[in-house]
Amino acid sequence: MPTALITGAGRGLGAHIARALQPSHDLILGGRGSSSLDGLASSLDGAVTLPVDLTDDDAVAAAVETIDELDVLVHSAGIASSLEPVGETPADEWRALLEINVVAAAELTRLLLPALRSRGGHVVFINSGAGRNVRPGWTPYAASKFALRALADGLRAEEPGLRVTSVFPGRIDTDMQREIVAREGGVYDPARYLRPESVAAAVAQAIAAPADAHPTEIVLRPR
Repeated sequence: MPTALITGAGRGLGAHIARALQPSHDLILGGRGSSSLDGLASSLDGAVTLPVDLTDDDAVAAAVETIDELDVLVHSAGIASSLEPVGETPADEWRALLEINVVAAAELTRLLLPALRSRGGHVVFINSGAGRNVRPGWTPYAASKFALRALADGLRAEEPGLRVTSVFPGRIDTDMQREIVAREGGVYDPARYLRPESVAAAVAQAIAAPADAHPTEIVLRPR
C-alpha cells in the first residue's frame, strides 16, 4: 500500500485524517511523543509513530532520514493565537505562530521532497478560513495561514511532478476549538462547527482522486 505521513496526528483533526486514510495507506503518525499518539498507533493496524518536535530541525532531520519513498504528506500540525489585536501581540507570539504553522511545514517538506518525488507524491496542507480572510483579533494567525497558502502555491508551481492541495476548513469541533471559544468568552456549541470526520473525509477524497486530477484547493464551511 502507499505510505502517508501525517503531522499533528496525536489528537484532533490529524487523528481523524489518520483514521480516514488507514484503510488505503500505511501510516506514519507524526506528533510530540504522547500516550494519545501511541494509543492511536495501537488502534490502527500497522501504523508507526514519528514522535518529534517539528520545531527541532536536527531531530526532524534525523527522524525522517530513512524515509526514501513517500506517497502522501499531510501537514495537520499547527497552533492558534491568543486572539489579541496587532497592537497587543508581542513578537514572541508572531515568531511561535510562524515557526510552527509555516517554517516547520516548509522544512519537513524540504527534507521529504526526494521521497515524495520518487513516488509522484501528494502534499496536503491543512490551512484555515483565516488563510483566505482576516478578522479582527486574528491577524497574527491569519498571517501564518496566508504564508502557508503561499508555501503550497509555490511548491505546486516548482514541483509539477507532485500534487499539492490546500484545505481551507471553517471552524472544526475539536479541543483546540473549545480553547478558542473559551478565550473569546463564548458558549461552546458543537453543532455550529464542522465535524472533524467530515474534514478528514474530504482530505481522503482529495488524495484518492484519479492521478490525472489535481485538487489544488478545497474550501469547507459548516452548513
